Amino acid sequence: GLQGKKLRVMGIVEDAFAIVEQKTKENPVQVLVKALENSAPNEDVTRVSHGGVSYQIAVDVSATRRLDLALRNITLASLIGTFNKKNKLSASLADELVFTAKGDLQNSYAMRKKDEIERVARSAR
Repeated sequence: GLQGKKLRVMGIVEDAFAIVEQKTKENPVQVLVKALENSAPNEDVTRVSHGGVSYQIAVDVSATRRLDLALRNITLASLIGTFNKKNKLSASLADELVFTAKGDLQNSYAMRKKDEIERVARSAR
């Protein structure tokens, strides 16, 4: 990652927002909000150990944790998208934001991650 380099990250996010604006002709902040809405999981699993047997139960995700998970997945996706490749981090962040805002399951890592978490939670009910 970027190890707490706030200025660098600010620059990257600004670039990404500019790219998003070029691509979608929409307000980049609006795109970000939509992406967060689409990639925030509604339920997750937690480990409960009961009499020496630990098993997973489904729990609802609190609002702050939903936001954090969504942000983390989008960040992770853009880091994966730029790792060992030519394209810039800002470009891959912009791509991920656009795909996730559209709800594009094929291309959006964050959406796939959300689906995976919720599927596990459904089976653990």
